[in-house]
Amino acid sequence: MKIVCIGAGPSGLYFAISMKLRNPDHDVTVIERNKPNDTFGWGVVFSDETMDNLRRNDPVSAEVILDNFAHWDDIDVHVKGKVVTSGGHGFCGIGRMRLLNLLQDRARELGVKLEFETEFELADIETKYADADLVIASDGLNSKIRNSDHAVFQAEVDMRANKFVWLGTHKIFEAFTFIFKETEHGWIWVHAYRFDKDTSTFIVECQPHVYDALGFATMSQEENCRFLEELFAEHLDGNELLSNAKHIRGSAWINFPRVVCGNWRNGRVVLLGDAAHTAHFSIGSGTKLGLEDAMKLAEVLHSGMDLDTGLKHYQDVRHLEVLKIQNAARNSMEWFEEIDRYLTMQPEQFAYSLLTRSQRVSHENLRKRDQIWLQGYEKWFAEHAAGHELQQHTPPMFTPFKLRGMELQNRIVVSPMCMYSAEDGTPNDFHLAHYAARAQGGAGLIYTEMTDVSESARITPGCAGLYTDEHETAWKRIVDYVHTHSDAKFAIQLSHAGPKGSTKIGWEGYDVALDQDNWELLAPSPIAWSPENQTPREMTRADMDAVKADFVAAAKRAEAAGFDMIELHAGHGYLLSAFISPLTNKRSDEYGGSLENRLRYPLEVFRAIRAVWPEQKPMSVRISATDWVGEEGITADDAVAVARAFTAAGADIIDVSAGQTSTRAKPVYGRMFQTPFSDRIRNEAGIATLAVGNIFEIDHVNSILAAGRADLCCLARPHLVEPFWTLKAAIQQNYRGVRIPPQYLSGFEQYERNLSRG
Repeated sequence: MKIVCIGAGPSGLYFAISMKLRNPDHDVTVIERNKPNDTFGWGVVFSDETMDNLRRNDPVSAEVILDNFAHWDDIDVHVKGKVVTSGGHGFCGIGRMRLLNLLQDRARELGVKLEFETEFELADIETKYADADLVIASDGLNSKIRNSDHAVFQAEVDMRANKFVWLGTHKIFEAFTFIFKETEHGWIWVHAYRFDKDTSTFIVECQPHVYDALGFATMSQEENCRFLEELFAEHLDGNELLSNAKHIRGSAWINFPRVVCGNWRNGRVVLLGDAAHTAHFSIGSGTKLGLEDAMKLAEVLHSGMDLDTGLKHYQDVRHLEVLKIQNAARNSMEWFEEIDRYLTMQPEQFAYSLLTRSQRVSHENLRKRDQIWLQGYEKWFAEHAAGHELQQHTPPMFTPFKLRGMELQNRIVVSPMCMYSAEDGTPNDFHLAHYAARAQGGAGLIYTEMTDVSESARITPGCAGLYTDEHETAWKRIVDYVHTHSDAKFAIQLSHAGPKGSTKIGWEGYDVALDQDNWELLAPSPIAWSPENQTPREMTRADMDAVKADFVAAAKRAEAAGFDMIELHAGHGYLLSAFISPLTNKRSDEYGGSLENRLRYPLEVFRAIRAVWPEQKPMSVRISATDWVGEEGITADDAVAVARAFTAAGADIIDVSAGQTSTRAKPVYGRMFQTPFSDRIRNEAGIATLAVGNIFEIDHVNSILAAGRADLCCLARPHLVEPFWTLKAAIQQNYRGVRIPPQYLSGFEQYERNLSRG
């Protein structure tokens, strides 16, 4: 093949090398506008995993690169006068200029033609390079080729808010070092690491208001370096800060462009590396992605596939891998963009949050990297939760948590799950067995299913209720059993289905209207859940008063039945949620319009319940933190405001769910996919939260809790198939502080022995 690569960055050079390795007869030319020794940046970082990939592709260049690497395992976090050090992270650093020179030498050795100081124009594709089989756009994040036609490449370039400047210094940082410095105008921080024997990268980052207040916009590069030297003097040991960004005007501070392309090919032109995608510098994967693109593209071009099939395969495979890294990079980038949330934490938890910010590094992954450090952090976390020194190792999930007068023995919660098995709203023997098993299974808190406050408040004919004496008696039987035979606390979730009522039970058709015997539906506005569901009647003031009275009556019955906590369901598109979301509340009175108005009735209901619920007993509220429809619905900012409003009214904790409010929703699923909403509410508003949503592993729970992303973790489906999930988690973590029903002790011990042998 005849191939022209536009751009002699790492990805373009490495693709040329990879092609010539596979077939020396290829005619490969790399075009670069700059000189061979021009570079704009300092060091780049690879993980040990990336080096393994390079060795498999080209052992010769990999060994030469490795010989020039600075390698380290530690991460140092300097914050609030403390240094937290964690090891085992396995990074390599190399100077960008040195890396380019090594790749240039290897390319020449293999017969690649390198043309430096050569300008490229778009017209060259059809003129100068008309005979090329492929033109590779390896021209970086400011790609002229990609930017020439965003529509064809389906390119999205999102310029992020934070400002950063890429500097160097002869101060040697032996660990990957984060330095957080508070100024009178806010926080500013450093990402620093050594990349050769006498030089380190020194990236300084801050939020835009800090950048403006400190006056960086008006500084020259010289003034910028001198100012930052003084600001970080205690960490530089008298060494200067250096800039090599003469191509950038002013102080050389820039914004990070997040690039995502839906199409990587236009005829003979193929995007590679930063031209197709970028990953935030805080996870150091941009060069890695470019090199791995190069390897995969060379591989498919020698796979025997026809060109169209091969290029499609290249994009399909690499797009998935890039998406994983970009998602992690986005998490990391947003952590730094919202850093004020986390700087209220103690240094120990702040460092843990920093280390796990991308969600690629989990609790158990940290244990593999640095077991001693993690054990020390677990001890710190447990003793802060307990308020005193503990005698045994206690994983985060088994630390206590208190809400008013209710103290939970651990932080595992069995979420509300509709069973659709009640008879005229009355729970029966199935419910007794169901809740008893999960309570004896060791969870700190169990919830009833969504329990309706009137007959017409039900979702389905099989839904449980608490609106008759018979209901109250049946629930009391179950509550008494749970309290007698376990340490679990028992919460009831009270709700009104609103526009989502009068449907078939779940396994007969979810959200499908009944064929007959429908009941009248109420909602803030006469908007049907879907075209197949009946249209509700818009509530009058009299309706509001009647429904509020139903909630109050149910709360009094909940106290008589002995429940430890009430949760008000104000999410998932049910009645109170329908008032909160602008998608379902189109009222023109004082209960519609602004978020403050839309919250008015749900807060009325909450306050009315709180007024009759015992002072020492807590209340929670479940909310949908997003409608998953963008700015038209509830946004993340709205969710914080909603949480604050309920907390001001007396809520003790917010159960942070998402969606199920509109058939138009486009949720973004994944493990722990709703936890970021909990994180934001907890750490931005300072409100206790429950995290819920595809949390199913021990590692998920410990990671969420230890990072301070939630105070309690809700697991629903895992408890359907494994009621004793919590006891098994205790055995697997060698924790004996959980109550084991004496009748089951021998089974517990056998499971423990078998795990130990395994």
